[in-house]
Amino acid sequence: MRLSLPRRLLAVWLALLALVVLIALIEYEENESVGVADHLLLSLPVDDLGAIELGHAGTLHRFERAAGGAWFYHGAHAASEPSHAHNADPAAAQRIAAAFAALGRARIERRLPYDRESQYGVAAPQIILLIYKLREEKPIAQYAIGDVAPDTFSRYVHLVGSAEVVTIPNYQVENLLALVDQSSRPLSPLR
Repeated sequence: MRLSLPRRLLAVWLALLALVVLIALIEYEENESVGVADHLLLSLPVDDLGAIELGHAGTLHRFERAAGGAWFYHGAHAASEPSHAHNADPAAAQRIAAAFAALGRARIERRLPYDRESQYGVAAPQIILLIYKLREEKPIAQYAIGDVAPDTFSRYVHLVGSAEVVTIPNYQVENLLALVDQSSRPLSPLR
């Protein structure tokens, strides 16, 4: 028995729909078994963070969360330096919060085995990232940020102590460096 054109077209569409549903189910099961948090660079939500330090070009830049929850640029200062205020500028706090919210969504693209001989630039990194939980004095995570990958879109990152190197989008690192640059510049005097 020969199907007419409308019935054949309907059969093709039903087969295509079944294929889409099958793919969606497979993707859903993979995400459930691995977990969304396993795809993110940071192991806990940004709302649970109290400070982030970024070491770059020989300087450690510290961002902290004030008692009210607003972020501010703490910078680096010597222990002998007199006390200084920790006031969050609303515009700067918003800019810092936006950058860290983006970092909190940084997705791991690839996972590679780590060994000291690897050429990822993480054994002697140019950038380090230290993550602190709220009201904690010791970092909960230390990241060595290595070279830009050959595709120029990814950056190698090693969670210190782990057995793998991951890649994340390079723009995530560029955003952090831009934030440091903006935050560490002295304000120009008003004219």
